[in-house]
Amino acid sequence: MDRELSEDELQDLYAWLDKIPLSRPKRHITRDFSDGVMTAEVVKHFLPKLVDLHNYIPANSTPQKLNNWSLLNRKVFSKLNFHVPVETVRRIVLNTAGVIEPVLSTLREQIDKKLEPFTNNNLVCTICLHMCKFRKKPEVLTHPCTSPCVCDMRIEDLTRHLEMYKQRTGLKLRH
Repeated sequence: MDRELSEDELQDLYAWLDKIPLSRPKRHITRDFSDGVMTAEVVKHFLPKLVDLHNYIPANSTPQKLNNWSLLNRKVFSKLNFHVPVETVRRIVLNTAGVIEPVLSTLREQIDKKLEPFTNNNLVCTICLHMCKFRKKPEVLTHPCTSPCVCDMRIEDLTRHLEMYKQRTGLKLRH
């Protein structure tokens, strides 16, 4: 995390961040990510169950920024096998140029590792994954993916359980 990113790595990171819908416009990355809120939003975008955004308070004060980053380390990053050292957090909170980019790059790698079972093991293609998470338009489902989709597998599983429930209880459920 202390390593400096190359120009190509930086451009790739910025392009990745630009694709993520965030609550505030990105103007100056060092300042924008200093309170930890937008970092929490990045994780929430890819792993929605991992982050409760209401716990992160947009802040200008150093103590609140430190609190947000501490919460990220404890509750979120720990589940990604990732930790931002206290000194690095302090430098991020103080808007030190060039510190947040390596952290975000490492975070991106950890998110990719966490998503890997869903994208590389023929469980779901990336389009289906986004369909599940963001409920995009149905036409997004028409794609050349030949592997079974987790969405479809889950629907089939729930339908099977519902049918078993109907048989056991003898109830007729309205459609």
